[in-house]
Amino acid sequence: MEVEQTALPGIGLRHDFTTRKGQRVGVVSHRTGQRVLVIYDKDDPDRACQTVKLNDEEADALAELLGAPRIVQRLNQLHQEVEGLVSVQLPIPPGSPYEGRPMGDARVRTRTSASIVAVVRGGQVFASPGPDFSFRAGDVVVVVGSEDSTAGVADILVEG
Repeated sequence: MEVEQTALPGIGLRHDFTTRKGQRVGVVSHRTGQRVLVIYDKDDPDRACQTVKLNDEEADALAELLGAPRIVQRLNQLHQEVEGLVSVQLPIPPGSPYEGRPMGDARVRTRTSASIVAVVRGGQVFASPGPDFSFRAGDVVVVVGSEDSTAGVADILVEG
């Protein structure tokens, strides 16, 4: 699926795509953090026929509803396609050397060749977190790799 990104000077970014049935959908991400879901007119793809303003909590809930099942589905497909690939869920225990520190400090991929594909915090899924994402005690880290490499990540998160 092709997603178009358009810079909106002074506002932020707009991402649009067209569904298989021809409906155009977009999200405007304002520099202020506000997000607006846009449904375009089928007869005039440049005219918005419906907009929904989302606060942070609503945008996070929508992302979780749409994203979390998709992540699990993709991981399950990968497991079926690639022999030896596993995914594990590893908690960040209280007192972990990485509690309160950015994910990049752990250098998980460099040290183990496994990948952190998501972090679950309080029921909210953070898919593909960047190196500046800070871990908190109680986070559950979703890791993909071989059995050995994911075990290495578990050791890193507990022992450093």
